[in-house]
Amino acid sequence: MTAVSATTPPSARVGALFAADKAGALSGNHFCTASVVHSAGRNLILTAAHCVSGDRDLVFVPGYRAGKAPYGVWSVRKRFVPGGWSRDQDEDSDLAFAVLDPLKGDDVEDVVGANRFVTGRRTGVTPVTVSGYPDEREVPVSCTNRPSAHSDTQQRIDCPKFTSGTSGSPWVNGRHETVGVLGGHEMGGSTPDTSYSVVFADEAAELYEVAAGAS
Repeated sequence: MTAVSATTPPSARVGALFAADKAGALSGNHFCTASVVHSAGRNLILTAAHCVSGDRDLVFVPGYRAGKAPYGVWSVRKRFVPGGWSRDQDEDSDLAFAVLDPLKGDDVEDVVGANRFVTGRRTGVTPVTVSGYPDEREVPVSCTNRPSAHSDTQQRIDCPKFTSGTSGSPWVNGRHETVGVLGGHEMGGSTPDTSYSVVFADEAAELYEVAAGAS
């Protein structure tokens, strides 16, 4: 079942992505989802690679709801995508990290907290909660279910109403570990009821190390 996400401290770690020129007019202009993951720099977000392709400047709004930015509007300073995506948009490389600039002297993790980014977790061992922002809604939705293997490199989850805009949604287990990100196969899925994620393995771990080291 998919429902509007409750307003809780953990839900504030999930936010919407916007083009920077929409920072002053947020309502109706979000296009993807991202979430805060822990790093030493305390300023790192995770999303899908296809969300941050291109050269336009971006901002991240954690906890975004109904045109409001309760925790501020954060500028994306630098993006990191895997080589597999940069070379040929390989669906098995559809994840990305971005480093955010500080806001009023604070780093984003100090304001909203963060989930841990982990690799090597076996698909489907525990249920996960997927949270994101459909284009047609101004509030985040979430769904909890157990993912299954789609292939050796892709995992899938059945959650209704995850339409366009939810790309980049984190898959978070009960330990506050991010073990997936909506994207990958068919850029996240061709129907709103089944979504996909890259299986976080060596490439994801290496990308995290690079991005976290630059944060």
